[in-house]
Amino acid sequence: MEDGPWLVVAPKRVAEDTWSKEAAKWEHLQHLQVSKVMGTARQRVAALAVPADLYVINRENLVWLIEYLGNRWPFTGVVLDELSSFKSAQAKRWKALRRVRGRIRRIIGLTGTPRPNGIEDLWSQVYLLDQGARLGRTLGAFRAKYLVPEKMNGHIVYSYRPRDGAEAEVYSQLADLCMSIRKEDVLQLPGQIYEDVTLRLPPALLKKYKKFEREAVLECLDDNGEIIAGTAATLRNKLLQFANGAIYDMDKVAHHIHDIKLDALEELIEEAGGDPVLVLYSFRHDADRIRQRITCRSLDTSADIDAWNRGEIPVALAHPASIGHGLNLQFGGHVTMWFGVPDSLELYQQANERLNRPGQTQVCRVYHLLMEGTHDTRALQNLGKKENGQDAAIEALRLEIVKE
Repeated sequence: MEDGPWLVVAPKRVAEDTWSKEAAKWEHLQHLQVSKVMGTARQRVAALAVPADLYVINRENLVWLIEYLGNRWPFTGVVLDELSSFKSAQAKRWKALRRVRGRIRRIIGLTGTPRPNGIEDLWSQVYLLDQGARLGRTLGAFRAKYLVPEKMNGHIVYSYRPRDGAEAEVYSQLADLCMSIRKEDVLQLPGQIYEDVTLRLPPALLKKYKKFEREAVLECLDDNGEIIAGTAATLRNKLLQFANGAIYDMDKVAHHIHDIKLDALEELIEEAGGDPVLVLYSFRHDADRIRQRITCRSLDTSADIDAWNRGEIPVALAHPASIGHGLNLQFGGHVTMWFGVPDSLELYQQANERLNRPGQTQVCRVYHLLMEGTHDTRALQNLGKKENGQDAAIEALRLEIVKE
């Protein structure tokens, strides 16, 4: 390694599984010693004491690492695998890394989704790369130069949007620092086919949903008919849970509503004709109900992932947040089924790429189970329209109900 060891900071599953396996797979990397700084505090300390070229830690333990090392920072360079997980300057991991940034000779950020919510996400990520040289040393300065308020309540600004021409200006500032490579330019993959499986609620249940939807939206509006800050996510979850077939009450107890999606999922798996299927869910009660109906195995550990890639798991179950970044799942199958529409564009895009990776030999099929007339369809449409699609979907729903 270049004048000393490097540190890799990655999502937990990627840190556990991908980096060590990839280093062992490639001939030109097999001489590298990799130490995984994970597990209990005692295990992490022991891993740091092992002589190695590459130390890999999950991002949840980065704050601990920086506090533990104090002034004894030993790493020449740092790789941030999934740089977009440092998009919040308020996060403890970002603040901790900023404190030691001056001791890091080189830093590399990797991500397939650098701006999941817009160009404002770029400031904190780029700051870690160049310490404010290109986009400014503070978020306030960045906002003043490139953004204008979008949603306000008096002097309180809830969201910003780019001013005219701002995106082009920001990208020009980053031209000498960042590069973007589309997989289509360097890889020849079989490709992906997306298919919406549209389902229908019985008329009585659809009427019940519409009443529930209206009441849920009205509960989240202030006196001016605007969505109260902080309630949009709760509202989205309620509507999507209803569409999926169960909903949590205030005590986090799930109440069953219907099995329409479960019936459709079971039928789709049968139609797959024995091809392994990766099922992605949104809520814990989704997973519980799927397990009760369908024989499946969760992708929770490295052993589970290895079994999937060996073709030993006919139906795998996973939450997109647990497999959405960096995992290689392309050897186990080519069929993905979304039981519910995800809340995050970043997780949606990343999860769809787990099977569509180098080594995949078949066209990947991605199915969306959508409940017609519910927030399902609106949410998916807006994921494709703009980066903050879920907020746009809620805004459209608010306007629809307010105008009634």
